[in-house]
Amino acid sequence: MADDSSPERTGLEDYLGKQVVIDTDSSFILLGTLARVDRDYLTLDDVDVHDTDDASSTKDRYVMESRKLGVRTNRGGAKVRIARIVSISLLDDIETW
Repeated sequence: MADDSSPERTGLEDYLGKQVVIDTDSSFILLGTLARVDRDYLTLDDVDVHDTDDASSTKDRYVMESRKLGVRTNRGGAKVRIARIVSISLLDDIETW
């Protein structure tokens, strides 16, 4: 029997090892490589933690620019509380204009 932290239980197994975009219920958006899925947290490697309150662009515009130009890593790793996540997408799935 799989435990609660297995990626199969969360539906994120296809995202492991890939660059993802995590939209939170705050002004923060995170881009990085999904390294681990636990019951309460996702662990990202090579992460760009971006606060849109400190920038002139929207979350959508920032993500589209990152898709075109690459992720601007500002942390080696980060954990994200699952309860704060609004959505998670593969960076490769982001449409650009």
